[in-house]
Amino acid sequence: MNQDSDPKNQEIVENRELSIWEAMIPIIALVAMLAFNVYMFGDDALSGSNQFILLLGAAVAAIVGLLNKTSFETMMDEVAQNVKSTAGAILILLLVGALAGTWLVSGIIPTMIYYGLQILNPSIFLAACVVICAIISVATGSSWTTSATVGIALIGIANALDISLGMTAGAILSGAYFGDKLSPLSDTTNLAPAMAGTDLFTHIQYMLFTTVPTITITIIVFIIIGFNIETSGTADTSAILNSIDDAFDISPWLFIVPALVILLIVKKTPPLIALLAGTLLGAIAALIFQPEIIAKLGGSDTLSIQSGYMGIMNAITVDTAIETTNENLNDLFAASGMAGMLGTIWLILCAMTFGGIMDAIGALSRISKFMLNLFDSTFGLFASTVATCIGLNATASDQYLAIVVPGKMYAKAYRDKGLAPENLSRTLEDSGTVTSVLVPYNTCGAYQSGVLGVSVADYFVYAIFNWLSPFMTLIFAALRIKIRMLSENKSGKID
Repeated sequence: MNQDSDPKNQEIVENRELSIWEAMIPIIALVAMLAFNVYMFGDDALSGSNQFILLLGAAVAAIVGLLNKTSFETMMDEVAQNVKSTAGAILILLLVGALAGTWLVSGIIPTMIYYGLQILNPSIFLAACVVICAIISVATGSSWTTSATVGIALIGIANALDISLGMTAGAILSGAYFGDKLSPLSDTTNLAPAMAGTDLFTHIQYMLFTTVPTITITIIVFIIIGFNIETSGTADTSAILNSIDDAFDISPWLFIVPALVILLIVKKTPPLIALLAGTLLGAIAALIFQPEIIAKLGGSDTLSIQSGYMGIMNAITVDTAIETTNENLNDLFAASGMAGMLGTIWLILCAMTFGGIMDAIGALSRISKFMLNLFDSTFGLFASTVATCIGLNATASDQYLAIVVPGKMYAKAYRDKGLAPENLSRTLEDSGTVTSVLVPYNTCGAYQSGVLGVSVADYFVYAIFNWLSPFMTLIFAALRIKIRMLSENKSGKID
């Protein structure tokens, strides 16, 4: 994930002590209402009804807060702070929609699909998705940017090959979050050690012990799946290629645009600037390589200043569809621009409202303390941390809070147990960073499902790296594998 605001500045509110049952009332109510809503609406629940349910959950939390003498102003201030922290994410979402639009009409995405169909064998496609996205996310430090660029292209190739989009999205996210938790350029990779009290590179080195086995298992599973899936798209690859070639001016020169965007991000250019540059470069490429398409989108048969401007603006802002001779490709070559991201933004704002009020009334702090007191043993401390991180991803709906809150709450407990801070920072990443994408109304879950066009329910099982990571860290803790003690920090030795 990559946002502009500094999550380290977020404060965890501590008010008059709530009982654990008082703190849990809004969560129980939210889970119950969401379950009923999803049962009634099915896949359409994220079209708006879940957003309102989050507001109802926030209302329940507000009632609990008012009964416990938390002022309405305090709650609104915390909501405002939460919403403010998502400003960068919202702008990124809008620019991702814009970029997807210009990269479609310019032929960049179709070109990626065109050459990808010829290179990526269906039997190794899923494993290749993991590796490709892992490399790019390590280089960029951003799972969001990885999904918005190469992820969209891989989804397109999977669609053309008739490979499950749920499987593909799971493979993409497995690779993307490998980099999100491991890259020194990632904000969460920097945030976790800052909260735990260790340095960045000690943290990264220590994470390798759990991360390498997890990603290895993930790749092996996708290799096995790849050799056992049946695809119907392979038989008609030539027809698909011809359809793409007829609809677009396919050229390897179009790869210059995504290469420049990736270069900008590697050079630590802020993601907003990189995505804006990618959008504008895509627009220029569209005018050069696809003048007929742009003219048509602008309501004319020939390219002019007016039709060119209107065609580009339509691609950036609203629904765009390019018709081909292959009906199966028509849905693939459609984008919704910035307007297509408004539903996701709506969801994020409602989720931040719930998380803000939960924080303001002291519920998040109380739940964390309760989890801390559940266990006495070293393994229990690790298990409590994992449960808290996952729980906060589900309740606070924000990846940063799932790192900041447990980091602040558990740092002293780890020291008291004689555990080096990198144990905590690794656990925060293994459970807080990677599981955020598994919650539909979390900022990460909402973003990734919106960008990839695949619901969380469809990719959940296949996001193997994401749900396996917490189990891996618990296995290491239970077997006391690579558990570093404070006394060992000075000598640099590890168990």
